[in-house]
Amino acid sequence: MIEFFRLMDNSKTSDVLVLGAGPAGMAAALELSRRGKRVTVIEKDSQVGGLAKTYIFSEPEGVFRTDNGPHRFFSKNKYLYDMIGDLLGEKWTQVPRLTRFFVGGKFYFYPVRFKNVLGQMGFIKAFRVLFDYVIEHIRARIKPRKMNSFEDFAVSRFGRTLAEFNMINYTEKIWGIPASEINKDWASQRIAGLSLFSAIKKMIFKKGGPKSLVDTFYYPSLGAGLVYEGMKKKIEENGGQVLLNAEPISVKHENGRATQVEVKTQQGTKLFSPQAVISSIPISREIELFDPVVPNEVRDAAGKLRFRAQVYLFLTIDKEKVTDDNWVYFPDKEVPFGRISEMKNFSKEMSPSDKTSLFVEFFCFEGDEIWNANKDQLFDMTMEWLEKLKFLKKEEVLNIHYIKKPNAYPLYDLEYKERVSTVLNWMDSFENFFAIGRPGRFRYTNQDHSLEMGILAARSVLEGKRYEVDSVGSGKEYFEQGYIPNEK
Repeated sequence: MIEFFRLMDNSKTSDVLVLGAGPAGMAAALELSRRGKRVTVIEKDSQVGGLAKTYIFSEPEGVFRTDNGPHRFFSKNKYLYDMIGDLLGEKWTQVPRLTRFFVGGKFYFYPVRFKNVLGQMGFIKAFRVLFDYVIEHIRARIKPRKMNSFEDFAVSRFGRTLAEFNMINYTEKIWGIPASEINKDWASQRIAGLSLFSAIKKMIFKKGGPKSLVDTFYYPSLGAGLVYEGMKKKIEENGGQVLLNAEPISVKHENGRATQVEVKTQQGTKLFSPQAVISSIPISREIELFDPVVPNEVRDAAGKLRFRAQVYLFLTIDKEKVTDDNWVYFPDKEVPFGRISEMKNFSKEMSPSDKTSLFVEFFCFEGDEIWNANKDQLFDMTMEWLEKLKFLKKEEVLNIHYIKKPNAYPLYDLEYKERVSTVLNWMDSFENFFAIGRPGRFRYTNQDHSLEMGILAARSVLEGKRYEVDSVGSGKEYFEQGYIPNEK
Protein backbone atom coordinates (compact mmCIF):
# COMPACT_ATOMS: atom_id res chain seq x y z
CA MET A 1 0.00 0.00 0.00
CA ILE A 2 2.86 2.39 0.85
CA GLU A 3 4.44 1.63 -2.54
CA PHE A 4 1.11 2.35 -4.25
CA PHE A 5 0.83 5.83 -2.70
CA ARG A 6 4.51 6.52 -3.48
CA LEU A 7 3.83 5.79 -7.14
CA MET A 8 0.66 7.87 -7.20
CA ASP A 9 2.50 10.86 -5.69
CA ASN A 10 5.09 10.44 -8.42
CA SER A 11 2.51 10.24 -11.22
CA LYS A 12 3.32 12.26 -14.35
CA THR A 13 0.94 13.80 -16.84
CA SER A 14 1.68 13.60 -20.56
CA ASP A 15 -0.67 13.59 -23.49
CA VAL A 16 1.47 10.94 -25.18
CA LEU A 17 4.18 8.62 -23.87
CA VAL A 18 6.69 7.41 -26.47
CA LEU A 19 8.68 4.28 -25.60
CA GLY A 20 11.99 4.15 -27.47
CA ALA A 21 14.01 7.02 -28.97
CA GLY A 22 14.94 5.44 -32.29
CA PRO A 23 13.98 7.02 -35.63
CA ALA A 24 10.31 5.98 -35.42
CA GLY A 25 9.83 7.08 -31.81
CA MET A 26 11.61 10.40 -32.24
CA ALA A 27 9.69 11.22 -35.42
CA ALA A 28 6.41 10.52 -33.62
CA ALA A 29 7.40 12.67 -30.64
CA LEU A 30 8.56 15.54 -32.84
CA GLU A 31 5.37 15.52 -34.91
CA LEU A 32 3.17 15.49 -31.80
CA SER A 33 5.13 18.22 -30.02
CA ARG A 34 4.89 20.43 -33.12
CA ARG A 35 1.11 20.12 -32.91
CA GLY A 36 0.97 21.19 -29.26
CA LYS A 37 0.85 17.78 -27.56
CA ARG A 38 2.73 17.23 -24.30
CA VAL A 39 5.11 14.38 -25.06
CA THR A 40 7.48 12.33 -22.93
CA VAL A 41 10.01 10.01 -24.58
CA ILE A 42 11.43 7.08 -22.60
CA GLU A 43 14.81 5.74 -23.74
CA LYS A 44 16.83 2.94 -22.13
CA ASP A 45 20.13 4.15 -23.61
CA SER A 46 22.13 7.24 -22.68
CA GLN A 47 21.48 8.92 -26.05
CA VAL A 48 18.77 9.08 -28.68
CA GLY A 49 18.83 7.58 -32.17
CA GLY A 50 18.48 3.84 -31.56
CA LEU A 51 20.38 1.92 -34.24
CA ALA A 52 20.87 5.24 -36.05
CA LYS A 53 22.75 6.91 -33.19
CA THR A 54 26.25 8.33 -33.61
CA TYR A 55 28.98 7.44 -31.10
CA ILE A 56 31.62 10.03 -30.25
CA PHE A 57 35.08 9.00 -29.06
CA SER A 58 37.52 11.66 -27.87
CA GLU A 59 41.10 10.43 -28.14
CA PRO A 60 44.51 12.15 -27.84
CA GLU A 61 44.68 12.27 -31.64
CA GLY A 62 41.30 14.01 -31.93
CA VAL A 63 37.56 13.28 -32.04
CA PHE A 64 36.28 10.23 -33.94
CA ARG A 65 32.61 9.66 -34.75
CA THR A 66 30.80 6.61 -36.04
CA ASP A 67 27.25 5.52 -36.69
CA ASN A 68 25.93 2.06 -35.89
CA GLY A 69 26.99 1.00 -39.37
CA PRO A 70 26.35 2.84 -42.64
CA HIS A 71 23.26 5.04 -42.62
CA ARG A 72 22.63 6.49 -46.05
CA PHE A 73 19.46 8.53 -46.34
CA PHE A 74 17.43 8.14 -49.51
CA SER A 75 13.69 8.55 -49.87
CA LYS A 76 11.05 9.52 -52.40
CA ASN A 77 9.24 11.39 -49.64
CA LYS A 78 9.82 15.15 -49.86
CA TYR A 79 8.20 15.63 -46.45
CA LEU A 80 11.11 13.79 -44.82
CA TYR A 81 13.75 15.81 -46.67
CA ASP A 82 12.05 19.05 -45.65
CA MET A 83 11.77 17.88 -42.04
CA ILE A 84 15.45 16.93 -41.80
CA GLY A 85 16.48 20.05 -43.70
CA ASP A 86 14.62 22.13 -41.11
CA LEU A 87 16.46 20.31 -38.31
CA LEU A 88 19.96 20.38 -39.82
CA GLY A 89 20.04 23.37 -42.15
CA GLU A 90 23.41 23.31 -43.91
CA LYS A 91 24.67 20.39 -41.84
CA TRP A 92 23.87 17.65 -44.32
CA THR A 93 25.19 17.08 -47.81
CA GLN A 94 24.82 14.81 -50.81
CA VAL A 95 27.49 12.09 -50.84
CA PRO A 96 28.63 10.01 -53.84
CA ARG A 97 28.21 6.31 -53.10
CA LEU A 98 31.03 3.83 -53.51
CA THR A 99 30.20 0.29 -52.43
CA ARG A 100 31.94 -3.00 -53.17
CA PHE A 101 31.47 -6.71 -52.53
CA PHE A 102 34.42 -8.97 -51.76
CA VAL A 103 33.53 -12.36 -53.24
CA GLY A 104 35.85 -15.26 -54.00
CA GLY A 105 38.96 -13.19 -53.37
CA LYS A 106 37.93 -10.35 -55.71
CA PHE A 107 36.26 -6.94 -55.36
CA TYR A 108 33.13 -6.06 -57.32
CA PHE A 109 31.51 -2.63 -57.48
CA TYR A 110 27.86 -2.25 -56.54
CA PRO A 111 25.94 -0.95 -58.45
CA VAL A 112 27.79 -3.08 -60.99
CA ARG A 113 30.20 -1.71 -63.57
CA PHE A 114 30.48 -3.64 -66.82
CA LYS A 115 34.27 -3.71 -67.17
CA ASN A 116 34.78 -4.51 -63.50
CA VAL A 117 32.28 -7.37 -63.29
CA LEU A 118 33.35 -8.94 -66.58
CA GLY A 119 37.05 -8.58 -65.80
CA GLN A 120 36.73 -10.05 -62.30
CA MET A 121 34.16 -12.72 -63.07
CA GLY A 122 35.53 -13.85 -66.44
CA PHE A 123 33.65 -14.85 -69.59
CA ILE A 124 32.92 -18.43 -68.49
CA LYS A 125 31.20 -17.47 -65.22
CA ALA A 126 29.47 -14.53 -66.90
CA PHE A 127 28.07 -16.96 -69.49
CA ARG A 128 26.85 -19.27 -66.69
CA VAL A 129 25.10 -16.31 -65.06
CA LEU A 130 23.34 -15.45 -68.31
CA PHE A 131 22.54 -19.09 -69.11
CA ASP A 132 21.00 -19.77 -65.68
CA TYR A 133 19.04 -16.54 -65.89
CA VAL A 134 17.53 -17.51 -69.26
CA ILE A 135 16.78 -21.07 -68.08
CA GLU A 136 14.92 -19.77 -65.00
CA HIS A 137 12.82 -17.40 -67.08
CA ILE A 138 11.93 -20.18 -69.49
CA ARG A 139 11.05 -22.40 -66.54
CA ALA A 140 8.86 -19.66 -65.10
CA ARG A 141 6.67 -19.84 -68.20
CA ILE A 142 6.43 -23.65 -68.21
CA LYS A 143 6.43 -24.67 -64.55
CA PRO A 144 6.98 -21.76 -62.12
CA ARG A 145 8.76 -22.41 -58.82
CA LYS A 146 6.72 -22.37 -55.64
CA MET A 147 7.70 -19.17 -53.84
CA ASN A 148 8.12 -20.21 -50.20
CA SER A 149 11.59 -18.98 -49.30
CA PHE A 150 14.21 -16.35 -50.08
CA GLU A 151 16.13 -19.01 -51.99
CA ASP A 152 13.11 -19.70 -54.22
CA PHE A 153 12.67 -16.01 -54.98
CA ALA A 154 16.37 -15.26 -55.63
CA VAL A 155 16.95 -18.27 -57.88
CA SER A 156 13.76 -17.64 -59.83
CA ARG A 157 14.58 -13.96 -60.31
CA PHE A 158 18.32 -14.19 -61.04
CA GLY A 159 19.21 -17.80 -61.83
CA ARG A 160 21.17 -20.10 -59.53
CA THR A 161 24.70 -18.85 -60.36
CA LEU A 162 24.03 -15.16 -59.73
CA ALA A 163 21.77 -15.84 -56.74
CA GLU A 164 24.51 -17.81 -55.01
CA PHE A 165 27.20 -15.33 -56.06
CA ASN A 166 26.25 -12.45 -53.76
CA MET A 167 22.66 -12.81 -52.53
CA ILE A 168 22.09 -16.19 -50.95
CA ASN A 169 25.54 -16.27 -49.32
CA TYR A 170 25.32 -12.79 -47.80
CA THR A 171 21.71 -13.29 -46.73
CA GLU A 172 22.63 -16.51 -44.92
CA LYS A 173 25.51 -14.69 -43.25
CA ILE A 174 23.22 -11.94 -42.01
CA TRP A 175 20.54 -14.25 -40.66
CA GLY A 176 22.52 -17.29 -39.57
CA ILE A 177 20.08 -19.78 -41.11
CA PRO A 178 19.85 -21.37 -44.61
CA ALA A 179 18.20 -19.29 -47.36
CA SER A 180 15.66 -22.10 -47.74
CA GLU A 181 14.46 -21.28 -44.19
CA ILE A 182 14.21 -17.51 -44.75
CA ASN A 183 10.77 -16.22 -45.65
CA LYS A 184 10.19 -14.95 -49.19
CA ASP A 185 9.00 -11.67 -47.60
CA TRP A 186 12.63 -10.76 -47.02
CA ALA A 187 13.24 -10.94 -50.78
CA SER A 188 10.07 -9.10 -51.73
CA GLN A 189 10.88 -6.35 -49.23
CA ARG A 190 14.59 -5.95 -49.93
CA ILE A 191 15.13 -6.90 -53.58
CA ALA A 192 11.65 -6.74 -55.11
CA GLY A 193 12.62 -4.08 -57.65
CA LEU A 194 16.02 -5.58 -58.38
CA SER A 195 16.64 -7.80 -61.39
CA LEU A 196 19.44 -8.65 -63.77
CA PHE A 197 17.78 -6.39 -66.33
CA SER A 198 17.55 -3.41 -63.92
CA ALA A 199 21.19 -3.86 -62.90
CA ILE A 200 22.31 -3.95 -66.57
CA LYS A 201 20.12 -0.92 -67.36
CA LYS A 202 21.67 0.98 -64.47
CA MET A 203 25.15 -0.11 -65.58
CA ILE A 204 24.61 1.19 -69.12
CA PHE A 205 22.43 4.27 -68.64
CA LYS A 206 23.59 5.26 -65.11
CA LYS A 207 20.05 6.28 -64.16
CA GLY A 208 16.93 4.69 -62.74
CA GLY A 209 16.77 1.35 -61.00
CA PRO A 210 15.46 0.39 -57.56
CA LYS A 211 16.35 2.10 -54.30
CA SER A 212 19.24 -0.30 -53.63
CA LEU A 213 21.01 0.93 -56.78
CA VAL A 214 21.12 4.66 -55.99
CA ASP A 215 24.61 6.14 -56.37
CA THR A 216 24.20 9.25 -54.20
CA PHE A 217 22.64 9.77 -50.79
CA TYR A 218 22.26 12.45 -48.14
CA TYR A 219 24.27 12.37 -44.95
CA PRO A 220 24.56 14.70 -41.90
CA SER A 221 28.02 16.23 -41.52
CA LEU A 222 28.46 14.88 -37.96
CA GLY A 223 26.74 11.51 -38.37
CA ALA A 224 23.20 10.15 -38.62
CA GLY A 225 22.68 10.76 -34.91
CA LEU A 226 22.72 14.50 -35.57
CA VAL A 227 19.17 14.15 -36.94
CA TYR A 228 17.87 12.63 -33.70
CA GLU A 229 19.77 15.00 -31.44
CA GLY A 230 18.15 17.78 -33.47
CA MET A 231 14.75 16.19 -32.92
CA LYS A 232 15.43 15.95 -29.18
CA LYS A 233 16.24 19.65 -29.05
CA LYS A 234 13.05 20.58 -30.93
CA ILE A 235 10.88 18.32 -28.76
CA GLU A 236 12.24 19.96 -25.62
CA GLU A 237 11.82 23.45 -27.11
CA ASN A 238 8.18 22.54 -27.77
CA GLY A 239 7.67 21.64 -24.10
CA GLY A 240 8.25 17.88 -24.32
CA GLN A 241 10.79 15.86 -22.38
CA VAL A 242 13.19 13.04 -23.28
CA LEU A 243 14.12 10.78 -20.35
CA LEU A 244 17.37 8.88 -21.00
CA ASN A 245 18.60 5.86 -19.02
CA ALA A 246 14.95 5.02 -18.36
CA GLU A 247 12.85 2.00 -19.26
CA PRO A 248 9.23 0.86 -18.89
CA ILE A 249 8.45 -1.76 -16.24
CA SER A 250 4.77 -2.34 -16.93
CA VAL A 251 1.90 -1.19 -19.14
CA LYS A 252 -1.42 -1.41 -17.35
CA HIS A 253 -4.53 -1.73 -19.50
CA GLU A 254 -8.28 -1.86 -19.06
CA ASN A 255 -11.23 -2.08 -21.48
CA GLY A 256 -9.07 -1.97 -24.59
CA ARG A 257 -6.97 1.02 -23.51
CA ALA A 258 -3.48 1.45 -22.07
CA THR A 259 -4.09 3.33 -18.82
CA GLN A 260 -0.78 3.64 -16.95
CA VAL A 261 2.89 3.00 -17.67
CA GLU A 262 5.36 2.39 -14.88
CA VAL A 263 8.87 3.61 -15.75
CA LYS A 264 12.18 3.05 -13.99
CA THR A 265 14.38 6.15 -14.14
CA GLN A 266 17.61 7.28 -12.51
CA GLN A 267 15.50 9.37 -10.12
CA GLY A 268 13.30 6.43 -9.14
CA THR A 269 10.11 4.80 -10.38
CA LYS A 270 7.59 7.07 -12.10
CA LEU A 271 4.00 6.37 -13.09
CA PHE A 272 2.57 7.93 -16.25
CA SER A 273 -1.11 8.15 -17.19
CA PRO A 274 -1.00 9.24 -20.84
CA GLN A 275 -3.84 9.61 -23.30
CA ALA A 276 -1.88 7.44 -25.76
CA VAL A 277 1.23 5.25 -25.85
CA ILE A 278 3.49 4.87 -28.90
CA SER A 279 6.08 2.09 -28.61
CA SER A 280 9.09 1.16 -30.72
CA ILE A 281 10.72 -1.17 -28.19
CA PRO A 282 11.20 -4.84 -29.23
CA ILE A 283 7.85 -6.53 -29.74
CA SER A 284 8.78 -9.55 -27.60
CA ARG A 285 9.76 -7.28 -24.71
CA GLU A 286 6.62 -5.17 -25.08
CA ILE A 287 4.36 -8.19 -24.69
CA GLU A 288 6.02 -8.99 -21.34
CA LEU A 289 5.09 -5.56 -19.96
CA PHE A 290 1.31 -5.75 -20.28
CA ASP A 291 -0.64 -6.03 -17.02
CA PRO A 292 -2.97 -7.94 -16.93
CA VAL A 293 -0.89 -10.47 -18.85
CA VAL A 294 -1.58 -11.12 -22.52
CA PRO A 295 -3.47 -14.21 -23.75
CA ASN A 296 -1.42 -17.41 -23.93
CA GLU A 297 -1.47 -17.67 -27.73
CA VAL A 298 -0.14 -14.09 -28.05
CA ARG A 299 2.60 -14.68 -25.50
CA ASP A 300 3.59 -17.97 -27.17
CA ALA A 301 3.72 -16.34 -30.62
CA ALA A 302 5.88 -13.48 -29.33
CA GLY A 303 8.21 -15.92 -27.58
CA LYS A 304 8.94 -17.69 -30.87
CA LEU A 305 9.97 -14.51 -32.70
CA ARG A 306 13.74 -14.19 -33.02
CA PHE A 307 16.04 -11.23 -33.52
CA ARG A 308 19.53 -11.29 -34.98
CA ALA A 309 22.12 -9.46 -32.87
CA GLN A 310 25.27 -7.59 -33.87
CA VAL A 311 28.69 -7.00 -32.38
CA TYR A 312 30.82 -4.12 -33.61
CA LEU A 313 34.44 -3.09 -33.50
CA PHE A 314 35.25 0.55 -34.16
CA LEU A 315 38.91 0.96 -35.03
CA THR A 316 40.55 4.38 -34.96
CA ILE A 317 43.49 4.38 -37.36
CA ASP A 318 46.74 6.30 -37.71
CA LYS A 319 46.59 6.88 -41.46
CA GLU A 320 44.73 9.29 -43.69
CA LYS A 321 42.51 6.69 -45.34
CA VAL A 322 42.08 2.93 -45.77
CA THR A 323 39.80 2.76 -48.83
CA ASP A 324 37.69 5.04 -51.00
CA ASP A 325 34.55 3.04 -50.13
CA ASN A 326 31.66 4.15 -47.99
CA TRP A 327 31.21 0.49 -47.10
CA VAL A 328 32.32 -2.97 -48.26
CA TYR A 329 30.32 -6.21 -48.01
CA PHE A 330 31.91 -9.61 -47.28
CA PRO A 331 29.43 -12.37 -48.27
CA ASP A 332 31.96 -15.23 -48.05
CA LYS A 333 31.46 -17.16 -44.81
CA GLU A 334 35.17 -17.66 -44.28
CA VAL A 335 35.42 -13.93 -43.50
CA PRO A 336 34.13 -13.57 -39.91
CA PHE A 337 32.68 -10.07 -40.28
CA GLY A 338 29.94 -9.05 -42.71
CA ARG A 339 30.61 -5.42 -43.52
CA ILE A 340 33.06 -2.59 -42.90
CA SER A 341 32.43 1.15 -43.18
CA GLU A 342 34.97 3.96 -43.40
CA MET A 343 33.12 6.84 -41.80
CA LYS A 344 35.44 9.51 -43.22
CA ASN A 345 34.07 8.64 -46.66
CA PHE A 346 30.61 9.68 -45.48
CA SER A 347 31.81 12.99 -44.05
CA LYS A 348 35.32 14.36 -43.54
CA GLU A 349 34.21 15.61 -40.11
CA MET A 350 33.85 12.04 -38.79
CA SER A 351 37.58 11.84 -37.96
CA PRO A 352 40.65 14.11 -37.70
CA SER A 353 41.97 15.17 -41.12
CA ASP A 354 45.11 13.01 -40.95
CA LYS A 355 43.40 9.98 -39.36
CA THR A 356 40.57 7.63 -40.29
CA SER A 357 38.49 4.79 -38.85
CA LEU A 358 36.75 1.53 -39.72
CA PHE A 359 33.46 0.27 -38.32
CA VAL A 360 33.41 -3.54 -38.46
CA GLU A 361 30.11 -5.45 -38.17
CA PHE A 362 29.64 -9.04 -37.01
CA PHE A 363 26.23 -10.74 -37.34
CA CYS A 364 25.36 -13.17 -34.56
CA PHE A 365 22.80 -14.53 -32.12
CA GLU A 366 22.90 -13.61 -28.46
CA GLY A 367 24.95 -16.25 -26.66
CA ASP A 368 26.77 -17.66 -29.69
CA GLU A 369 30.55 -17.72 -30.28
CA ILE A 370 30.75 -14.24 -31.81
CA TRP A 371 28.50 -12.68 -29.15
CA ASN A 372 30.60 -14.21 -26.37
CA ALA A 373 33.99 -13.37 -27.94
CA ASN A 374 35.89 -10.59 -26.24
CA LYS A 375 37.33 -7.48 -27.89
CA ASP A 376 40.81 -8.91 -28.40
CA GLN A 377 39.52 -12.12 -29.97
CA LEU A 378 37.38 -10.22 -32.45
CA PHE A 379 40.22 -7.83 -33.21
CA ASP A 380 42.54 -10.73 -34.04
CA MET A 381 39.89 -12.22 -36.36
CA THR A 382 39.44 -8.84 -38.03
CA MET A 383 43.09 -8.01 -38.49
CA GLU A 384 43.87 -11.38 -40.05
CA TRP A 385 41.69 -10.34 -42.99
CA LEU A 386 42.39 -6.60 -43.06
CA GLU A 387 46.12 -7.33 -43.24
CA LYS A 388 45.57 -10.03 -45.86
CA LEU A 389 43.65 -7.49 -47.97
CA LYS A 390 46.41 -4.92 -47.35
CA PHE A 391 43.93 -2.45 -45.90
CA LEU A 392 46.02 -1.73 -42.81
CA LYS A 393 48.52 -3.14 -40.35
CA LYS A 394 47.97 -3.90 -36.68
CA GLU A 395 50.42 -1.21 -35.60
CA GLU A 396 48.36 1.42 -37.43
CA VAL A 397 45.35 0.85 -35.14
CA LEU A 398 45.19 3.50 -32.43
CA ASN A 399 42.24 2.21 -30.40
CA ILE A 400 39.63 -0.55 -30.44
CA HIS A 401 36.09 0.21 -29.32
CA TYR A 402 33.75 -2.72 -28.66
CA ILE A 403 29.94 -2.45 -28.94
CA LYS A 404 27.16 -5.07 -28.66
CA LYS A 405 23.55 -4.69 -29.81
CA PRO A 406 20.78 -7.25 -29.25
CA ASN A 407 17.56 -7.14 -31.27
CA ALA A 408 19.18 -5.56 -34.32
CA TYR A 409 17.38 -7.41 -37.13
CA PRO A 410 13.96 -9.12 -36.94
CA LEU A 411 14.47 -12.64 -38.29
CA TYR A 412 12.12 -13.52 -41.14
CA ASP A 413 11.96 -17.29 -40.82
CA LEU A 414 9.26 -19.32 -42.56
CA GLU A 415 6.82 -19.08 -39.63
CA TYR A 416 7.39 -15.46 -38.58
CA LYS A 417 4.48 -13.87 -40.43
CA GLU A 418 1.69 -15.75 -38.66
CA ARG A 419 3.36 -15.17 -35.29
CA VAL A 420 3.78 -11.44 -35.89
CA SER A 421 0.19 -11.18 -37.07
CA THR A 422 -1.04 -12.85 -33.87
CA VAL A 423 0.89 -10.40 -31.69
CA LEU A 424 0.14 -7.23 -33.66
CA ASN A 425 -3.55 -8.00 -34.05
CA TRP A 426 -3.77 -8.12 -30.28
CA MET A 427 -1.71 -4.96 -29.69
CA ASP A 428 -3.42 -3.03 -32.49
CA SER A 429 -6.79 -3.78 -30.91
CA PHE A 430 -5.98 -1.21 -28.22
CA GLU A 431 -7.57 2.13 -28.95
CA ASN A 432 -4.63 4.19 -27.74
CA PHE A 433 -1.57 1.95 -28.14
CA PHE A 434 0.56 2.12 -31.30
CA ALA A 435 3.47 -0.23 -32.07
CA ILE A 436 5.94 1.20 -34.60
CA GLY A 437 9.48 0.89 -35.95
CA ARG A 438 11.73 -2.03 -36.80
CA PRO A 439 11.66 -3.72 -33.36
CA GLY A 440 8.15 -2.58 -32.46
CA ARG A 441 6.47 -4.12 -35.51
CA PHE A 442 9.08 -6.80 -36.21
CA ARG A 443 9.60 -5.33 -39.66
CA TYR A 444 12.97 -4.63 -41.25
CA THR A 445 12.64 -0.95 -42.13
CA ASN A 446 15.10 1.54 -43.51
CA GLN A 447 15.56 4.86 -41.78
CA ASP A 448 13.07 6.69 -44.01
CA HIS A 449 10.26 4.17 -43.52
CA SER A 450 10.82 4.18 -39.74
CA LEU A 451 10.42 7.96 -39.79
CA GLU A 452 7.21 7.59 -41.80
CA MET A 453 5.89 5.04 -39.29
CA GLY A 454 6.44 7.48 -36.44
CA ILE A 455 4.76 10.35 -38.27
CA LEU A 456 1.76 8.20 -39.16
CA ALA A 457 1.42 7.03 -35.54
CA ALA A 458 1.44 10.68 -34.47
CA ARG A 459 -1.26 11.43 -37.01
CA SER A 460 -3.30 8.52 -35.65
CA VAL A 461 -3.21 10.11 -32.20
CA LEU A 462 -3.96 13.60 -33.49
CA GLU A 463 -6.88 12.60 -35.71
CA GLY A 464 -8.30 9.68 -33.74
CA LYS A 465 -7.98 7.44 -36.79
CA ARG A 466 -5.55 4.52 -36.95
CA TYR A 467 -3.33 4.71 -40.02
CA GLU A 468 -1.74 1.58 -41.51
CA VAL A 469 2.00 1.86 -40.80
CA ASP A 470 3.13 -1.42 -42.35
CA SER A 471 2.67 -0.42 -45.99
CA VAL A 472 5.29 1.79 -47.62
CA GLY A 473 3.61 4.93 -48.92
CA SER A 474 0.48 4.42 -46.81
CA GLY A 475 0.77 8.02 -45.64
CA LYS A 476 1.25 9.53 -49.11
CA GLU A 477 -1.86 11.70 -48.89
CA TYR A 478 -0.77 13.08 -45.53
CA PHE A 479 2.82 13.67 -46.56
CA GLU A 480 1.75 15.57 -49.67
CA GLN A 481 0.51 18.32 -47.36
CA GLY A 482 4.15 19.29 -46.89
CA TYR A 483 6.25 19.91 -43.80
CA ILE A 484 5.64 23.32 -42.22
CA PRO A 485 8.50 24.33 -39.86
CA ASN A 486 7.55 25.60 -36.41
CA GLU A 487 3.91 24.70 -36.95
CA LYS A 488 3.03 24.71 -33.27
